[in-house]
Amino acid sequence: MATIHVDGKALEVNGADNLLQACLSLGLDIPYFCWHPALGSVGACRQCAVKQYTDENDTRGRIVMSCMTPASDGTWISIDDEESKAFRASVVEWLMTNHPHDCPVCEEGGHCHLQDMTVMTGHNERRYRFTKRTHQNQDLGPFIAHEMNRCIACYRCVRYYKDYAGGTDLGVYGAHDNVYFGRVEDGVLESEFSGNLTEVCPTGVFTDKTHSERYNRKWDMQFAPSICHGCSSGCNISPGERYGELRRIENRFNGSVNQYFLCDRGRFGYGYVNRKDRPRQPQLADGTKLGLDAALDKAADLLRGRTIVGIGSPRASLESNYGLRELVGAEYFYSGMEAGELARVRLALNVLNNSPLPVPTLRDIEDHDAVFVLGEDLTQTAARVALAVRQATKGKAEAMAEAMKVQPWLDAAVKNIGQHALYPLFIASLAETKLDDVAEECVHAAPADLARIGFAVAHAIDPSAPAVAGLDDEALALAQRIADALVAAKRPLVVAGTSLADPALIEAAANIAKALKLREKNGSLSLVVPEANSLGLAMLGGESIDAALDAVISGKADAIVVLENDLYARVPAAKVDAALAAAKVVIVADHSKTATVDRAHLVLPAASFAEGDGTLVSQEGRAQRFFQVFDPQYLDSSIQIHEGWRWMHALRATLLNKPVDWTQLDHVTSACAEAAPQLAGIVNAAPSAAFRIKGMKLAREPLRYSGRTAMRANISVHEPRTPQDKDTAFAFSMEGYSGSAEPRQQVPFAWSPGWNSPQAWNKFQDEVGGHLRAGDPGVRLIESQGDRLNWFNAIPGAFNPARGTWTAVPFFHLFGSEESSSRAAPVQERIPAAYVALAKSEADRLGVNEGALLSLNVAGVALRLPLRINEELGAGLVALPKGLAGIPPAIFGASVEGLQEAAQ
Repeated sequence: MATIHVDGKALEVNGADNLLQACLSLGLDIPYFCWHPALGSVGACRQCAVKQYTDENDTRGRIVMSCMTPASDGTWISIDDEESKAFRASVVEWLMTNHPHDCPVCEEGGHCHLQDMTVMTGHNERRYRFTKRTHQNQDLGPFIAHEMNRCIACYRCVRYYKDYAGGTDLGVYGAHDNVYFGRVEDGVLESEFSGNLTEVCPTGVFTDKTHSERYNRKWDMQFAPSICHGCSSGCNISPGERYGELRRIENRFNGSVNQYFLCDRGRFGYGYVNRKDRPRQPQLADGTKLGLDAALDKAADLLRGRTIVGIGSPRASLESNYGLRELVGAEYFYSGMEAGELARVRLALNVLNNSPLPVPTLRDIEDHDAVFVLGEDLTQTAARVALAVRQATKGKAEAMAEAMKVQPWLDAAVKNIGQHALYPLFIASLAETKLDDVAEECVHAAPADLARIGFAVAHAIDPSAPAVAGLDDEALALAQRIADALVAAKRPLVVAGTSLADPALIEAAANIAKALKLREKNGSLSLVVPEANSLGLAMLGGESIDAALDAVISGKADAIVVLENDLYARVPAAKVDAALAAAKVVIVADHSKTATVDRAHLVLPAASFAEGDGTLVSQEGRAQRFFQVFDPQYLDSSIQIHEGWRWMHALRATLLNKPVDWTQLDHVTSACAEAAPQLAGIVNAAPSAAFRIKGMKLAREPLRYSGRTAMRANISVHEPRTPQDKDTAFAFSMEGYSGSAEPRQQVPFAWSPGWNSPQAWNKFQDEVGGHLRAGDPGVRLIESQGDRLNWFNAIPGAFNPARGTWTAVPFFHLFGSEESSSRAAPVQERIPAAYVALAKSEADRLGVNEGALLSLNVAGVALRLPLRINEELGAGLVALPKGLAGIPPAIFGASVEGLQEAAQ
């Protein structure tokens, strides 16, 4: 710690920070533009000027840039010095000379950092009277709108996009006061993290195009703390609603998880919530709409006296899955995962529970100095993990700078010292990945061969690990290089997962973790699972979809209740058809119109994450609560959307002719925690419904929220009472606590007086860029308890396909491989058409070229797909894009037959 003197006051700060960060962490206001907690300091904008004095006797001082000046012990500065204030005001005035002053029509208005800083400096009169510089805007795709005339040349966008996120297609062109930030030509921004430009940019140059189509100001939206359902990373989000529609998703700061950034699937994949074809009222197969009570009575009549199987879902909350389990009984509750996937997720859970190495948070991942990714294409399967791994490799430059006593926040100096030096990253994958550019070595092979390399790495680290027989010299040498790098590191990281449908990859990663622990390495093990609540559902229990369908087909059960799951997206259609035909009753509760919904005798409209509350468990074992954003019935009383657990519990009460016991979320959460030992901690994932600050509930709406009394005027001039939230500590109103002075974990939206932009998160943190003052949201359910794993020794044989035989393997796409986000219209513009990928050698042998139409048969399903030639794919492998339209599920690892050019 260090003592600095600010305007005569002695204050304790972190001496490793710069003055800007230190003062912001103290709650003091200094305007800035180019600095960002995740990007460091470059001193480009000159906005954060303060006056520094030699000591308490110095009355003259000199102006310095606070972001470039260390907060050294004994520093004397003034923020309120008149010369500094005049300097800062003049900087804003210079920056604004070419700005169009179009705040009334700018999408950034109301949550704009430029507005906040202009007000903070006191600049309120335009004196520049000459012609403004103008630019042409670019079409950057379906996610981002571009308005270059608002640019103040802070350089944040390119520093984030290129330096932080690794993008290559956004740059700065020109010189002096005529610079242009964009692409060489119009086109879709290629980075999977481009959406963060909307929050990184302090002006309205890069804005959310999906929000622009149904626009309203930030102060007119209703928010709630939520969790992204797009993958298993568990990123925290703030969805905003107006008029019963989600309008945008903003990043919600969690210092242990996503910090300041989301992937584009998580930010822009919310459109399925707004689809017009969603179930909104209970409906019979003949199209008859039912009311709430009639639907429950009908469901009870259909199910009474029958043996019911309940099929849950890894995209549904723990509470909803537990509600289904209580309805049908634990014996007849099924997890909703395909058999192979369930086995791999259970294996991952077992490994994480008993691993000798801890499970890292996303933030922890950034602090490792050697990484081995085994089998995962992280950018496509867990994009936010990939971004964290990218930052981990860049730690080498910071270590080199530290050795030269250069502060890590001096971004340009660190890069100059590092000269592109990176910590070692090794990637073993099917084909090329978006992280290859920062990898020391990449190997591409079949899943079994990747696992064999992983087992060999473990053996090279510790000879007591099982050896791999028959491994060639090249693979052995690679395994030794990877092992040497992991052992040489202070904090190595191993990343694997379930995506390639081969449990041997997880077992190999576990062996590496055990070997590293035996070498007394302070490392970590991270395992990627498929969906938002896959790990939580494995903790809750339940067998596979396959077992559920078999029970119906065999006559063991004659009724099916499906919760938020499309069976056709998980197991072969023929098996689903057989089970649905055998079932006397099929009831489906879901928030989306799916093929399974179309086969239901009764559909119950379930809440999406925006309309309900619940708990998810991320891949690190962090239980996190998502909260209802809005009540859809407020604007349309005919809507009968309810959380899955409410439907299940009300149906159970109707069947048993007894009162409803679970009247609020806390009741079902507590019951679920008692039923599954590992889920006991979920009651601490968020405050209970009784939580208050200064006796008030927490406001979902900003103080300036307008139009509430008018938004239903077309229905009735009499304003109804606002919805009453019995489940949580939040109010569907601006009436409640919305400030930043009192510590709290669950923050619906970032706002503080004078800070309307996402930079307002500064006011909620223990130190800028650190953690929330009340602690980061969520509770960890998995903590390292020592080495309780034995060596895995079921090492697969080498992949040696006979000529003319092939095995199907999956390629994942950030846009398209996840079911719900693929229903969002902007995301659909980024989803590729289905294809089949082959190695160049295989294409040459078949005598076909790129784009040729091929026919093939996989697991009894005939396909006709255009060819993509992939130079990195191994011989004997046929890659198909998982989740894309026309690609059947549960086919990976199966043999491919009849591969040939299709007859025209």
